Amino acid sequence: MILRPTRAFAFAHPAHFIALGFGTGLVPVAPGTAGTLLAFPVFVLLDAFLPPLSLFGAIVFFFGIGIWACGRTGHDLGIGDHGAMNWDEMVAMLLVLLLAPPDWAWWMFAFLAFRFFDVVKPPPIRHLERTVKGGLGVMFDDIVAAFYTLLLIALVKRILG
Repeated sequence: MILRPTRAFAFAHPAHFIALGFGTGLVPVAPGTAGTLLAFPVFVLLDAFLPPLSLFGAIVFFFGIGIWACGRTGHDLGIGDHGAMNWDEMVAMLLVLLLAPPDWAWWMFAFLAFRFFDVVKPPPIRHLERTVKGGLGVMFDDIVAAFYTLLLIALVKRILG
């Protein structure tokens, strides 16, 4: 079991590099937050070149890659959902950014809401995290946190008119 992956580990296999969010998972504090923040420049770059439906397709592709990368990396680390693996946060936040209002204030709200749901893990997120194993489990619980985030955004938008 590897408690803290190194740069050498991140570059030892392509799955590691991906699962560790291109190295952002190596930050010593809050690697999940680093992965969530990684979504912003990735989204801006992809959004500049892809229409919304193609961007959604890219996110689905990234989800599939994440199942493989996080499954392999979790196995190699000896911890199925190691905290340094943050590709799941990045992919889930990409989905939120695609569907949230395209405004920095809403994006900041979305970031804070997503981090809240990802950390607190309200039902059924914690249950899914414990029961769905492997790369799919790593990726799926963050998609549910993204869904909660989008529901909260819709509710706040409705209240604000």
